This record gives sequence, C-alpha cells and structure tokens, in this order.
Amino acid sequence: MSDAAKTGPAGVSQRAMTKAEVRATYTPEFRRRRLTNWLTLGLTYSAMYMGRYNLSFANKSLSETYGWDKTQIGAIISSALMIYGFSAIFNGPIADKIGGRRAMLIGATGTVVFNFLFGLGAYFGFLGTGTLLLGYFATVWSMNSYFQSYSALALIKVNAGWFHISERGVFSAIFGSMIQSGRALIFFLGAILVAALPWQWVFFVPSMIVAVMAFLTYRNVQDGPENCGMAAVDVQDASSGDTEQVSVKYVLKKVLTNPVTLTIALAEFCTGFVRHGFEQWFPRYMIEAQGLPLESPVFQKGAAAVVIAGILGAFFAGTISDWLFKSRRTPVAFLGYALQVLCLGVIWKAPSVNWVIAAFVVNSFSISVVHSMLSGTASMDFGGKKAAATAAGMFDGMQYVGGAFVGLGMGWLLDNFGWSAWGPSMIGFSAIGGLLMLTLWNARPRSGAGAH
Repeated sequence: MSDAAKTGPAGVSQRAMTKAEVRATYTPEFRRRRLTNWLTLGLTYSAMYMGRYNLSFANKSLSETYGWDKTQIGAIISSALMIYGFSAIFNGPIADKIGGRRAMLIGATGTVVFNFLFGLGAYFGFLGTGTLLLGYFATVWSMNSYFQSYSALALIKVNAGWFHISERGVFSAIFGSMIQSGRALIFFLGAILVAALPWQWVFFVPSMIVAVMAFLTYRNVQDGPENCGMAAVDVQDASSGDTEQVSVKYVLKKVLTNPVTLTIALAEFCTGFVRHGFEQWFPRYMIEAQGLPLESPVFQKGAAAVVIAGILGAFFAGTISDWLFKSRRTPVAFLGYALQVLCLGVIWKAPSVNWVIAAFVVNSFSISVVHSMLSGTASMDFGGKKAAATAAGMFDGMQYVGGAFVGLGMGWLLDNFGWSAWGPSMIGFSAIGGLLMLTLWNARPRSGAGAH
C-alpha cells in the first residue's frame, strides 16, 4: 500500500475530510502526480482554444476572398455554435461514463482533423464561391465544434476527481488562466498569420499544436488518483456519500431534477449570447468601426490587455468564491454580470477608441468571472464528481446555444443596422443572468443529495 493510501484518501488527512470548508492537505506523492495531470490537461485545453477562436481572425479574410457578407459568415458561426451547444449537452453523460481522459483524446483528435480540413477548403476552388463552398465550411466547422465540445467536459470530469470542493475555485482560476494562454496565443499568432500568410494557416498551425498536446495527454493524464495507485479523494461535493453506480439515468437525474442546475443553465444561455457576441465579432469591429488593422500596435496592446484581464478575472473569481463566499459561486457570478452591463453600455455609446478598449478589457474580465464560476466550478460542485461532465455539458451547452444566435442573427443585425447595434443587443442578456444569480445567492451543494 502507498503512503497516500495510508494517510487517508489520496493523502488527504482524515480530519480535513470531515469539513467541506477545511482545505485538504496532501502528501508530496499526490501533489506531484496531480501537478503532472492538471498541467498537461490544462495546456491541451488551451491549445484546443486556439482551434476554436481562430475563425474570428479569418472572418474578414473569408469575406474578402469569397465575397461573403456578414450574414453568410454568421451562418458558419451559428451552425458551429449550435452544434457545440447541443453536443455538449448530449456528450456530457458519455464523458461521465467513459471518463475524462478518453473524452479529451476524442475531442483533441477531432479538433486536429477538422481544423486541417477547414484550412484545406482554401484549395477547393472547384466548388465555386457560392452555397456549395459555404456549406463545406459550415459543415467542417460544425464538426470541429462537435469534437471541441468534449474538451470542457473532459477537463471538468477529470478535475472533479482530483480537487476537494474547498479548493476548486482557486484551481479553476489556474485552469482559467491556462485557457486564456491559448486564447492569447491565437490573438497574437492569428493576427500575425493572417497578415503574413494565406488565411488557411490560422487553421493549420493550431491543428499541429493540438496534435502534440493530444499525445502528451495520452501519456500523462489519468482520470483520478485511484488510476495511479492511490485511494480516491472524498471531495465532499454532491456525489459524496452516494453509492449509486454511474449510469446515464443516474447522471441525468442528478442534474435535471435539481432547480439550482436548471437555473444556472438558463443563466448560461444569457452568458453565451454576450460572450460569443463579443468574442466572435470584436476583431472585425475594431477593423471596421474603429479603423484599427489587426497588426496595429494599438490593437495588439488592446488584445494583450483583454487576455490578461481574462486571466485576472478567473483568479479574482476563484479566490473570493473560496475565501470570501465560502465556496459559493453564484454571488461572484452576479458581480460578473453587473460589470458586463456597465461595459456594454460604454461600448454602445463608444465615446472614443480608448474608452472602447477599456470597456473591452473589463468586459473580458467579467466574462471570465462568470464563465469560471458557472461552467468551470459550479458544474463540479452541483453535478458532483460522478455527474460533473453532465452538469458541465448542460451549462456549457446552453452557453453555446445562446451563442449560436450571435452568428447568423448578429451578422444580419450588423448588415442592416451597423455597429451601433452591437453593444445594446447584448445588455439585456447580462441583466437577466445577474437577476438569476440573485435567486441562487446562498446555493451550495449538499453531499449525496443535490443542493439547497
């Protein structure tokens, strides 16, 4: 028997495991193995982010190359986001059943294949520039989104087995910052690639990076301490003390009969409209509404600040939820929604480019606060480690279903009413999300029995 097993579940002291709010202490053996696990997993997920947000940097290039308007580009975005949303909901129970490691490998493999195929579309001139080629790009990007939907589910499923509830907020912040590193890389690399090379390379390069990380995931990641010869952690979430075997029926019941998870899912629909309305269109907004090319120093500095703000938002949210709000996630999410309303109001009025960039930065901070608390942390807490992927699938899925409306719908809105309609179109959704969080102010998971 290993030292970890002798000292309690995966090195957690028995005394620490008696109270959910007492931070667990671990053996050096456990800490080393968990570090390898989460570092590899987090970097793989951040690489997959590159293969998800790269389309926004090819947005204008596709219009210029094929003569497509914003509504047609929006059709590619909407189809992909809708597929992601429903796939996340559907694949959640699958990830809970097969385990997070396998789910991540499936998702990464698909991301490599379909990013590469999207780039290859540049050489398919024989399809013309009309409906057939547009359909090809929309189909391929939708398939990329299907496989991308496994990534968040896999990340959360694995982490739910390694992290005690009292430390999940802070560690979700660490993962959030790693995710932002992938976003940062595509912000900087995407602009450079589009400026220096044909647009297809903004898809080929992320494909190669994800392939490397998929191999490292295969080598280094395990679903839980028990897969590494250590005893399982009693993480004291909604699965603790629950002896029922994991099945599709079990995970669906765990998530779909809980009013807390259903309310969070509705709020995440609102999050998705705002998050993707901002992230999918802001590079093009800066080009067309503010006259800033992607390679300009002002845009580059603004993009860097947006990414850094996202990292800070995740750390802010995780720290105060664990320490100030005693592992309650919804009060922190409310603060994020309130900040979004303020920032979108500034973007709406757009007094100057400096004010707009400042609003972008703070909005990125606030979106990260909400995303890390709800999709990243509340899914583990209220789904429990047995149903974490199902809860994450519903939360993340609803976010992307909401986001689907900012593709075709936002494209049509911008074609017909211009960029002045962009900011105000998102404000109401942030306000609704904030109000929903007020109704869950004191919600916390209850071991073995959902939440109260």
